Amino acid sequence: MLNKLTTEHTPDNIIASWLDDHQEELVHTADYIFHHPELAYQETLSSKCLADYLESQGFKITWKTAGIDTSFTAVWGSGKPLLGFLAEYDALAGVGHACGHNLLGTAVAAAACALKADMEATGAAGTIRVYGCPAEEIMSGKIVMNDQGVFDDLDVAITWHPFDRNRVSNDIWQAQDIKNYTFHGISSHAAKAPEKGRSALDAAELMNVGVNYLREHVPGDVRMHYAYIDNGLPANVVPDIAKTNYFIRSYLRSRTEDASERVDNCARGAALMTDTTVDIELVASCSEMKVNRVLTELYYDAMTQVPTPTYTPEELDFAKQITEEAGLINDGTLFSGLEPLEDEPVPIAIGTDASQVSHTVPLITLSAATMCKGTPLHHWAAAKQAGMTIGQKGMLYVARCMAEGTKLLMETPGSIEKAWELHKLTP
Repeated sequence: MLNKLTTEHTPDNIIASWLDDHQEELVHTADYIFHHPELAYQETLSSKCLADYLESQGFKITWKTAGIDTSFTAVWGSGKPLLGFLAEYDALAGVGHACGHNLLGTAVAAAACALKADMEATGAAGTIRVYGCPAEEIMSGKIVMNDQGVFDDLDVAITWHPFDRNRVSNDIWQAQDIKNYTFHGISSHAAKAPEKGRSALDAAELMNVGVNYLREHVPGDVRMHYAYIDNGLPANVVPDIAKTNYFIRSYLRSRTEDASERVDNCARGAALMTDTTVDIELVASCSEMKVNRVLTELYYDAMTQVPTPTYTPEELDFAKQITEEAGLINDGTLFSGLEPLEDEPVPIAIGTDASQVSHTVPLITLSAATMCKGTPLHHWAAAKQAGMTIGQKGMLYVARCMAEGTKLLMETPGSIEKAWELHKLTP
């Protein structure tokens, strides 16, 4: 059991009190999802766990939002403002919850429930929606939901992401294209009749060579990475099919589109060279994050009033051991308090499907330390900490930050209108 995190607050803080009172069941929820890692669009247990908890707290659940089996919408309240909390719960192949989505979804649910308790006590009007958003790791769920208008009527959207520090995420997450390239050739015996074959694998390899030369001639923020998708054929067969998956990204949608078209041309050229054909599938696409300064400043003000977690000697020893085993770079500073809000948005070499939502509705993203400094996402060290008290403390902390920030937003006259004015002015 964690130590209570809200000992420094006045007893009339309903949000803090609710989180204290429900801490044990929130930790249990995150722990259950952690120990049942599920890949994109397969999050049957994880989504049900989160939806069941929200239902137990008085939210009405509707399943298959946007036609997705593992997506749901949980609703409480009535009238304006319409507040959308975006939850995630998918895991990564091989390393499980190395992006901390077990914590992400649970903290979002906790924030919504704590805010609900405050609104009930104060009589504040408004509607809280919690969206169960699957398949973030493959840049899909929220994009599908956004394209179908799920978020169109919201006044604001709220989410967060696990990191190695506490801050408002004043970040420009990258614009991305995710594509599959499938080459089709002619199969033959690789030794007896190689001249009859047209190797799809040769085409895929030539495409990748072309892209690797292309790297020298794109802007410095452009990233292009790929993986082969196994075709299951042995080496003594000229392969008639080969498939690669590409992520193409940058900080501007226009640069991503330019690089994406040039990668397509590498594929077309490789097919021409090998007398094969290529199918180009756009799996997902999103714009860069649209940062809303009205929201970042307001939620930062709320975060300054929330104490950051403190850590036990055992937790610090655990973080030191992780640092040594994983070769992390943190100069012995394992954790710190709230990071200052930067004067300008910060480009970040990572992407999220929430970026697409930020072009539909003003969106705020927070970050919380669920791992010691220097821990990279998608790494076993991140997963280790997401499954124990270090990650759980960050989860409970950011749940309060989201709830307090949204309460401040509701209580600050004209703040939502100002956020929308800026949203409409920002490309």
